[in-house]
Amino acid sequence: MNDESQQPEDTEIIDRLYESLHQDDLDVARDSLEKLHPSEIADALESLPGKEREQLWDLVSPEIEGEVISQLQATVRTELLGQMQPHEVAEVTRDLDTDDVADIIQELPEEIKDTVLLAMDEQHRQELTSVLSFPEDTAGGLMNIDAVSVRADVSLDVVIRYLRQLGDIPERTDSLMVIDRGNKFLGTLSLSSLLSNDPEKTVGELMSRGTGIPAMTPAKEVARMFERRDFFSAAVVNDENILLGRITVDDVVDVIQEEAEQSLRNMAGLGFDDNMFAPVFTSARRRAIWLGINLATAFLAAWVIGQFKETIQQLVALAVLMPIVAGMGGIAGSQTLTIAIRGIAVGQLGKTNSRALMAKEISVGMLNGLLWASVVTLVVVFWFGNWPLGLVIGAAMVINLVIAALAGAIIPLALKRYGIDPAIAGSVLLTTVTDVVGFVTFLGLAALLLIP
Repeated sequence: MNDESQQPEDTEIIDRLYESLHQDDLDVARDSLEKLHPSEIADALESLPGKEREQLWDLVSPEIEGEVISQLQATVRTELLGQMQPHEVAEVTRDLDTDDVADIIQELPEEIKDTVLLAMDEQHRQELTSVLSFPEDTAGGLMNIDAVSVRADVSLDVVIRYLRQLGDIPERTDSLMVIDRGNKFLGTLSLSSLLSNDPEKTVGELMSRGTGIPAMTPAKEVARMFERRDFFSAAVVNDENILLGRITVDDVVDVIQEEAEQSLRNMAGLGFDDNMFAPVFTSARRRAIWLGINLATAFLAAWVIGQFKETIQQLVALAVLMPIVAGMGGIAGSQTLTIAIRGIAVGQLGKTNSRALMAKEISVGMLNGLLWASVVTLVVVFWFGNWPLGLVIGAAMVINLVIAALAGAIIPLALKRYGIDPAIAGSVLLTTVTDVVGFVTFLGLAALLLIP
């Protein structure tokens, strides 16, 4: 019985591989690779610097190179494929699912892509071309054309004999696609129904009627359909409802993982193709743009503070307390922003319920503002012995938390309306709003009420 606690951590595997490669002990590295699953080897390749990455790739067994390639991040995969000849790429991808091969081929330069396709056998090339005709972020781009289809008017006995003649059925097949004589999709027949019912019954009597997923459906929507309907696999059809192929849950898991990673990277201003050991100048160039945008917003906040420099000079305590107002507003706004971005991402937030969300978040901001404004007021009075100053910062905090909550809901909706990913620009805009509003409110009230 295996004890999971005895399994090495991923970091231990990486450390062991890095050490053996760094010391040119390739036999130890090769032995370590033999114990790893292709997906784990892919993780190891992504986690190693350039030189060690190339050394490790050279040690990967040719029998599993295709599986490893299919699991890699796009930039690392492109880097390794760029070192291979077109006929080698064709050979490596020979045994992969068509949708996985399509993902790989689409990342190659056009001149190499055509050469790789020509290096494939005719059947493989035709299958791949049918998938490549659709954008990669659609149902057609995700599908595999290996669906097993049967007609509704045949008996279960005929279907069973047909499957025996096929020999092997595609992996992750939980049901057969039911079509009519014109290859139009009618529904599905689960394997459990096929095996547990009277062989004399027809497919049409037992099948589950349904509609396929249109080939141009965005990948995000496909993922939502699988989540909501608990699909394990689903048919893909064209505009005439002709069966084209099927999507399986493993393809959808990849979509969900990529979307989650993309959102995380967008919030930090990183591109999806930024790998951990990308070239220094490449990473610096991409991040410089984001840093420049942040710098511009920081100068805006500094300019606002500069408008109240005389007020600050007369009451130095204002400079000490300013970060509290802006910081609390930033946190409150980020909470609302996260909820709104998540709602947009999963299709739960739109025009019809956006006002309800705003009203709710404003109420939350008001309650939290009153609570923590009371606390801050008492602390400031105890610290500086100045009741008017405590009341000013308390009022500023309530106002900023309410505005932050409103901005946290409005900003992602506005960005979405103009076709901008809220995860990319939302946090920068929100920080600008909460800083500027916080400083203007606090220093403005102080100038009006505290300075003679």
